[in-house]
Amino acid sequence: MLIGILLAINIVVCLGLIGVVLLQRSEGGALGMGGGNTGFMTARGADDLLTRITWILFSVFLLISLTLTILTGRMGGGGSVTERLNIQNLDTKTLNAPVAPIAPAGQTPSTAQPGAITAPAPQLNLPTTPAPAQPTAPAPAQ
Repeated sequence: MLIGILLAINIVVCLGLIGVVLLQRSEGGALGMGGGNTGFMTARGADDLLTRITWILFSVFLLISLTLTILTGRMGGGGSVTERLNIQNLDTKTLNAPVAPIAPAGQTPSTAQPGAITAPAPQLNLPTTPAPAQPTAPAPAQ
C-alpha cells in the first residue's frame, strides 16, 4: 500500500519535473538555436524561480526513488540472488559435458545425417473465373 502511494507520488513529481524543465529557456546554442531575448519568460526572477523549483522537484524525486528502492529491497527478502540458487548441490561435471545430438529412431548419433532442407514451392494466387454456364436440359415430362 505504501509502495503504491509512493510510486504514484513519484510519477506526479516526475511529470512536474519534466514540465518545469521544458518551461525553462535554452541557455546553450544547441543546433544553433540559442536563447534570445524573445523568450516566453525572460526575466531573471522567472529563471531563478524555475531553477529552484527544478532543484526541489529533483530532490523530492531522488528521495522518493531511494525510499522505494530500499522498501522493495526489504520486501523481497534477505540474501542475494546467488544464495537463492542453491549452487552447492550442482555437479560441475554435468554442467561442462557436451550435449549429444538427438538422432531419429533407429540411428546412432554417429550415423545420423542432417536432413535436406526443403521449402514449399511458390504458388500463384490468380483470381478464379467462374466456369461457363452449361445449358440445362428441360426436365422430362412425366
